[in-house]
Amino acid sequence: MQSKEPADLLIAPRWLLPIAPAPDTFERHGVVVDRGRIVGVGALADLEARFEPRERVLRPDHVLMPGFVNAHTRASMMLLRGLPVQGPLMRWWRETVAPAELRWVNPDFVREGTQLAIAEMLRAGITAFGESYLFPDEAARAAAAARVRAVIGLPVQDAENSSNPHSVTQLARAERLWDDYKSNPWVSLYFAPPPSYAISDAALTHVRSVADEIDARIAMPVHETEVEVRDTLSQHGRRPLQRLADLGLLRPGFTAVHMNRLDPADLELAHETGIAVVACPQSDLRLGSGWTPVARLQERGVPVGLGSDSPVTAGALDVLAEARLAAQLASARQGIEARPLSAYDALRAATLGGAIALGLGATCGSIEVGKSADLVCIDLGSLACQPVVSVAEAVLFSATRQNVSDVWVAGRAAVAQGRLLAFDEQEQRHLLQQWAARIRMTG
Repeated sequence: MQSKEPADLLIAPRWLLPIAPAPDTFERHGVVVDRGRIVGVGALADLEARFEPRERVLRPDHVLMPGFVNAHTRASMMLLRGLPVQGPLMRWWRETVAPAELRWVNPDFVREGTQLAIAEMLRAGITAFGESYLFPDEAARAAAAARVRAVIGLPVQDAENSSNPHSVTQLARAERLWDDYKSNPWVSLYFAPPPSYAISDAALTHVRSVADEIDARIAMPVHETEVEVRDTLSQHGRRPLQRLADLGLLRPGFTAVHMNRLDPADLELAHETGIAVVACPQSDLRLGSGWTPVARLQERGVPVGLGSDSPVTAGALDVLAEARLAAQLASARQGIEARPLSAYDALRAATLGGAIALGLGATCGSIEVGKSADLVCIDLGSLACQPVVSVAEAVLFSATRQNVSDVWVAGRAAVAQGRLLAFDEQEQRHLLQQWAARIRMTG
């Protein structure tokens, strides 16, 4: 009799929603994990016959799917939740956010705020995130210590155009940080220029050149607001996306964040150049910036991920809620954007789409043999989720982040049966209370 292959873990849910390679849901299927990677996906009977796992996790009312990916956020800003939010974007940022940043944001703020945000994201089933904020070295340090997957943006601006001393990261410093993390299993980096109207052609060309040299991704806000489109047309005679194309930035490895104000030519350019897109539905809608035609972009083969952007505007760090809103907005749109977004396609954006947008598509975002075991179990046994006719629809429209029962990152349990394991919850609560008291006292 042939001996069984040893493995670390067998997860046996009621349903399996792998996202890729096929948009199917399976019953009586499971996943086998060994040394952090998925080594078996298939019918439970076949997996039991082949593997001898050291641990079995049975979840009879649950769906197992890839961990959610928050493809664009400013994690440590969760410490500033409660600031008044009133669009339009640039006025709000200038009058409300910038003064708060100058007063409170420092390396400790970013490191500890990011740590708190990671704990919140794990509890919501988010196993990877893309960060774009100040003090990127501190955010990277927090992510590496927590052993969670993070892609950290390196801010780049024209020095003469910058009014915030925290926001300028020279390319030489960015390259040094790149060297520090180029072999790190948890943290990778990308260049994060500001919106195109706030940076010169020469600076963008320089960023592109350095990114080419070290094989780095670039991600930046594009077509976020009507003001951005209007000002770029006024300054450069072209819409933002076309200007970036003319400068050679648009290609695989470039991610356009937001993409709210698009015309047919913009959609075609996104398709032709092979870029990825990240939509931030809750934040953009709250600021009155518009919303991304996710379904139309997906229809053209453009990978689309979802992000929360700032927790000040999005509230909870909750990619499942972002996916739900993206689907609802797609049904409400008219004209160029009019096309429903299926529950499956919304969940694909919340997982594999975000992974691709961060350059992690070969590592996570779907349940496939060889990929990292970044997984989430969602309990569909509650009355609010019953009866389950379509698993994808039950997850998207009935479940909430409170239904997340288990989370694994690279096969290591970060949440088990609703309990956060990756952090001491009491310590995290105490840290948050300290920051809340400090900000109130100086507010």
